[in-house]
Amino acid sequence: MNDISAKIVGALKEVLKETYEFEAEDGILSIEIPKDPKMGDYSSTCAMRLAKTLHQNPKVIAETIADGLKDRLPEAESIEIAGPGFINFRMKKAALASVINTILDAGENYGHNDSGNGKKILVEWVSANPTGDLHCGHARNAAWGDSICRLLEASGWDVLREYYVNDAGNQIVMLGESLISRYFEYFGKEYPLPEDGYHAQDVKDIACDIARQDGDRWLDADPKERLEYFKNEGKARELKKIDADLKLYGVRIDSWMHETLFYANNRERINACLQRMKDMDLTYEKDGALWFKSTEYGDDKDRVLVKSDGTLSYMTPDIANHVYKVERGYPLLVDLWGADHHSYVTRMKAALKALGYPEGTLQVDLIQMVRMVEDGVEVKMSKRTGNAITIRELCEDVGVDAARWFFVSKDVATHMDFDMKLARTRSNDNPVYYAQYAYTRMYNILHKEGTPEFTREDSYDLLTEAHETEMLKLIAEFPKTVAESAKNRTPNRICNFCQQLSREFHSYYNSCRVSDPENPELTNQRLGLVSAVMVTMKNALDLIGVSAPEKM
Repeated sequence: MNDISAKIVGALKEVLKETYEFEAEDGILSIEIPKDPKMGDYSSTCAMRLAKTLHQNPKVIAETIADGLKDRLPEAESIEIAGPGFINFRMKKAALASVINTILDAGENYGHNDSGNGKKILVEWVSANPTGDLHCGHARNAAWGDSICRLLEASGWDVLREYYVNDAGNQIVMLGESLISRYFEYFGKEYPLPEDGYHAQDVKDIACDIARQDGDRWLDADPKERLEYFKNEGKARELKKIDADLKLYGVRIDSWMHETLFYANNRERINACLQRMKDMDLTYEKDGALWFKSTEYGDDKDRVLVKSDGTLSYMTPDIANHVYKVERGYPLLVDLWGADHHSYVTRMKAALKALGYPEGTLQVDLIQMVRMVEDGVEVKMSKRTGNAITIRELCEDVGVDAARWFFVSKDVATHMDFDMKLARTRSNDNPVYYAQYAYTRMYNILHKEGTPEFTREDSYDLLTEAHETEMLKLIAEFPKTVAESAKNRTPNRICNFCQQLSREFHSYYNSCRVSDPENPELTNQRLGLVSAVMVTMKNALDLIGVSAPEKM
C-alpha cells in the first residue's frame, strides 16, 4: 500500500470508528485505481461492503464517510460519490508526485515491504529426476518458482529455496545401467541397454567421459560395486549440469534435499514417521500391507504406505520429507508440481492434516503443460539434437529474458503455447522487448549528452499531464502489487504491471517533451519522474528475473 492509499485507509478507519463505532479491517477498506481516470485517482467500495453490517443504504454511508473525510484528508482535491456508493478520490498533484522522492530514497529496495513479517517459508520446485537435462516443461516450473521466491523475499518472508532430488528409486538404477551400457560400448564391448533406460545423448556423453577418466577398470569390476559407482557418478554429473543450467536461467537453489537421506541408517527417518502414524492410530494392516486411513482426512480412498513385499509406496518417503521440512522450522510449505499430480495433492495434505499440522501448512501450485510453437506448428524436438528442447537450448535460442518472461506472464493453472518466433522478435509485438525498450528509453533520456543533471525537489507540482498522473499512480501502487503478488503467488501480475507502465511511458515519450530548454523547472521535475519510473521498472523486471538493459 502506498503512502496515499495508506492515508485514505487511515482516514476511513477514523471516520467509521467515530461515526459508526465500527472497527474496520483493511480488506473492507481496500483502495483501487479506477479504470476510467474520469472517476478519480482512487476509489473505495467500503460503503457497499458495509451496508449489511451497518444496516444502512450504501449511498447514505458513502455520503456520511465523505463528509467526515473533508478535514482528515488534506491530500484530496475532491471526494465524490458515484453510482450505488462508490467513494472516488481525486488527489492534489503534489500529493501524487510525492512518491518520486520516496522511490529515489529507496532505490533498488523500492517495492520491498514487510507483509511477510519474517515468517519462514520453504519453497520446493523444479525437482526433476537427476537422469537427464532440464527441458521446456521444467523451464516453466523453474521460472515461476524462482519468481515466487523473489517476490516472497522482497515482501519480508524468510525463504528457503529447495530442490528435492529423487535419487532413491528405480530410475536411478536405470541411469546406472544405461551408463554402464554406454561405457562398455565405448570400449567395443556388449552390455544390454535397458528398454526403459535412458537413451539420450547426454547419458552417452557422461559414460564416454567416465571411460576417458577411469579407463577400462570397470569392465571386469564387481557388478554391484560397478552399478553403485555409475549410479552415484551419474547422479552427481547430472545434478551439476542441472545446477549450471538453472544458474544460467537465473535460478538460485539454497538447499538440495536428497531422497536418499530418508533411506539412510535403515530408513531411520521414514521408520520414525511410520511409527508416529501407527502411534496416532492413522494406519492399519491389510493383505500384508500397511495402509494409511487417508479417507478420514479427505482422500477418496485409503493409501498403501508399505507394500506386502516390504517396499515403500511413492508417497511414504514424501510424507517423511514434508514432516522433516516442518521439523527444520518451516511451518509453511509451498510445492510446485506437474498438473498430473492433482490427486496427489489431496493425499499429501491428508497426511499432514492427520499428523496434526494446521490446515494450510502445505500449499501446492500445479504447473500445466506447455507447447513450444513456431509459425503455429508445435515444435517438440530440438533441431540440433533431435531430443526435447532443453532449458539451455531455449536460453541460447530466444534468450533468458524472453524465456522467463513468456513462462511467467501466463498463469500456471492454464495451458500455454510458447511462441518461439515471437520470443525472438525485436519489436513492440514482443512484450518483454516492449518493457525493456521502455527502460532503455528512460535510461537514454537521463544520460543523453546535453541533458541537465536532475536536482531533487521538495514538490513536483508541475507534473499535471494525464500520462504523468497515471504513471505516478502506477509506481505508487508498486509495493502493494508486490505484496499481493507474493501473498497469492502470482508473479504474472508483475508482467502485467510492467506492460501497463511501459504503455504509459511509451505514450508519454511520444506526446511530451521531457527536456525543454525553455522551461528548466518543468524539465527537472520530469527528469525526476523518469528517474522514479526507471527505478520502479528495473525493480519490477528483477522480480521476474528479467534484465533491464541500458542499450538495445
